[in-house]
Amino acid sequence: MKKKQMQIRVSIVEDNRGTRESLGELLERAPSLCFVGAHPSGEEALRQIPAEAPDVVLMDINLPRMNGIECVARLKQQMPKTQVLMLTTYEESDLIFDSLRNGASGYLLKNMPPTELIQAIEQVHAGGAPMSMQIARKLVNHFQQIKKPRSDVEKLTGREQEILSLLAKGYFYKEIADQLDISLSTVRAHLHAVYEKLHVQSRTEAVVKYLDRG
Repeated sequence: MKKKQMQIRVSIVEDNRGTRESLGELLERAPSLCFVGAHPSGEEALRQIPAEAPDVVLMDINLPRMNGIECVARLKQQMPKTQVLMLTTYEESDLIFDSLRNGASGYLLKNMPPTELIQAIEQVHAGGAPMSMQIARKLVNHFQQIKKPRSDVEKLTGREQEILSLLAKGYFYKEIADQLDISLSTVRAHLHAVYEKLHVQSRTEAVVKYLDRG
């Protein structure tokens, strides 16, 4: 039966024959999709997919020899406008990020309901970045756990911060020495280290950076 031009052309890269065939049957039944090819390896996919000209590729990660992540990177070099959806059983953060860095536009788990898979293909073709709920949650958790980079002031020792705090309050070097019961030369040595760590050249610059640390 002749497919309509408006249908989304989809290719599959999956080494498991049963999964490959069931996905193909699912795509064939979807009115909005046109199933154009299925491939058991990344090497075969790179040879044949360009001729199939799919809009979307469903890509397994755990392929023999060349894995799916490498296949995505090479495929995107040949076909930058083709959207790739990773379809896998793996939820590891490293695999998710490697896939996205190499050009994948979405990351789906194989156990998702068929209707959701069809919707994800339509979504990525429309410019979206579909992800299974578990994957989206994993990404959110990852970014929430990333600590903000330390400010230069936080890199100072306790004593250096103490001296800088007094400097910001208007104390002179001699007054700081008396306040902390240390020598004037020790104060100057600490401040020299402070200037280097804060990448400043003067007392005023150091104080400004200290006050702006928040």
